[in-house]
Amino acid sequence: MVGPAETLDNVLDEHDAALAQAAQRCLMAALDQSRAATIKLVTEGEDMPAVELPPKALRFVADLLGLMGQRQPVTLVPQKHELSTQEAASFLNVSRPFVVKQIESGRLACRKVGRHRRVLFEDLLAYQQSLRHETEAALQALADQGQELEI
Repeated sequence: MVGPAETLDNVLDEHDAALAQAAQRCLMAALDQSRAATIKLVTEGEDMPAVELPPKALRFVADLLGLMGQRQPVTLVPQKHELSTQEAASFLNVSRPFVVKQIESGRLACRKVGRHRRVLFEDLLAYQQSLRHETEAALQALADQGQELEI
């Protein structure tokens, strides 16, 4: 069993990547044509029980297959998973001291475990989204200023 933050060795070879892409196309086609509350998976000619899945689960599997078909490594992290400041920094592609400063300024939530800070993954995603919005707003302001100055 793989732990919450472990990376699976899921980069496929060319043949398996092509199979993943084909499977993704089939799943997406089935999902696009269905408005069902559940979708039943059955196997032909075997005494296996049918499996009913919600469309959201199949869409997730299709997205996963798409990434695997592009030969991209994938990591699954539960929303309630806690990260150390170093793990949070690695996720955001910033330094650990930057993450600590964001925590101390109140921009990023954390909880203390002894002397150590732990950041919920869902809080980290919200922080990343807020950074993205701030960046987009700053870029738009620069573009607007450039148009005003006719640059």
